[in-house]
Amino acid sequence: MRPILQFDNVSLSFGALQVLRSLNFRIWPGEFVSVLGPSGCGKTSMLNIIAGFQKPTSGVALVDGREIVGPGPDRGVVFQSYALFDWMTVEQNIAFSLRCAGKSRGEQRRVAERMMELVGLQGFSKSYPYQLSGGMRQRCGLARVLAANPKVMLMDEPFAAVDVQTRESLQEEILRIQAETQCTIVFITHSIDEAVFLGNRIFLMDREEPGGYAQFEISLPEPRYQGENRLHEDFVRMRQEVYRRMRSARKIHPAMETS
Repeated sequence: MRPILQFDNVSLSFGALQVLRSLNFRIWPGEFVSVLGPSGCGKTSMLNIIAGFQKPTSGVALVDGREIVGPGPDRGVVFQSYALFDWMTVEQNIAFSLRCAGKSRGEQRRVAERMMELVGLQGFSKSYPYQLSGGMRQRCGLARVLAANPKVMLMDEPFAAVDVQTRESLQEEILRIQAETQCTIVFITHSIDEAVFLGNRIFLMDREEPGGYAQFEISLPEPRYQGENRLHEDFVRMRQEVYRRMRSARKIHPAMETS
């Protein structure tokens, strides 16, 4: 099987500041990879390179075997700040990429309706973003990305701005949606609990060693989106393991990629 995402010795520098150094990994189709680490460790820079917003200083980043040279419809980004158009309704926001692609109004409406059903926004098609709660706005942003049917979804702390209950609900929702769509997801977070609950794998990145990271394989009962997984002994054990690694004084050295 060919990896859907691959970094080969990817480095990124801004003048004298080295953000990433010789970063190597492979992510496989259908995986959910949580990227965890302190501020300044290069998480968002890595995501920006995958999205095509930032070119690496050296090395090669690939999506589905092709070098990433810019943004593309095969990758969708869900931002923390919702990034919705305030003057558009929920339906119009969701259909925006389809309209840009020249799809018919009928097709735009059909896809938007399906996406609203998928993320639980039925009945809000004519609402504007200011009329929605934070969680509902994030659902709208998620639906807009899903409408373009990307192979890879990139999520940069998308649930950080909502309350705890809404955050847990959205975590379960994204896992349910991934189970239905089989989309590959790369998810940046500062929360150990979130990283363990969501990810098949965790990349724990190191601020002191740009491009260094530790990997953790996560195995929780299926379906993964069941909230009871937060009480499962494997969840508790893995949370403790990741926490201890984050607190450890040992340096995280660049990890060998796994197949």
